[in-house]
Parts: sequence; C-alpha cells; structure tokens
Amino acid sequence: MDWDEKPELNITPLVDIMLVLLAILMVTTPTVIYKEQILLPQGTKKTKVGNDKKIEVRMDINRNIYVDKDVYTLSNFPDNLNLLANRYDKSSSVYIRADKNLQYQDVIFLLKSIKEAGFSKVSLVTTN
Repeated sequence: MDWDEKPELNITPLVDIMLVLLAILMVTTPTVIYKEQILLPQGTKKTKVGNDKKIEVRMDINRNIYVDKDVYTLSNFPDNLNLLANRYDKSSSVYIRADKNLQYQDVIFLLKSIKEAGFSKVSLVTTN
C-alpha cells in the first residue's frame, strides 16, 4: 500500500448529472405558461360594416381601360387617372381585372399608373 497517494474526488458523474438536469430545465422552461387573470371591458355585439369604396379597373384585349362607365385608352389613361383620382379617396381599394392574353408590360404599366396616382391598396384579380 502506498501511503503517499492522495485521494482525489471524481466529479465526472456529478458534472454529467448537472448537465442532464440543465438540459431538462432548458427544455421544460419554455413550455411553462403563466396565466394572468385579466378582466376585459364589455363591448357591443354589433359589428360596424364598413362601406369601403372600391374601384374596379378593367382592361380588355384591345387595351381599352374601363373605370366605372368611363373608357380610356392605355396611352391617355395616366393623365385621365390623375383627374379621376380626385373623385376617390386614396385609401380606396383598387382592383385590376385584365384579360389574360394581354402582354405583361401593359398590365404592369396599368399597375404603375394607378400606384403613381396615389392609390396604395392595389390588387390584381384572377380567377381560380
């Protein structure tokens, strides 16, 4: 027997256990949900239906543009739209319906003209 040997504490199992407990804690902590009792004010059950004005712009295969009952050509549409835009609220929704056989650049020109007139809610309408 060697009396000069110093006993050492083996802490490897202790570290392993602590790492496992830390991993369990990290996994379970995000799933804990805290509930707060909040009393919300009572509201009315009536819903206010907004009559948002929408503008429908249609373009046929001959590049004629229809807004309500007015008819424009593609070349004079941007100028006429600036005059027409004064009748509508700029936050109105604008829906563009274009023939599927039109050139892409014509539809983009129409979209760009409407955006430049100040309308921000512009959508392209498609079927199924």
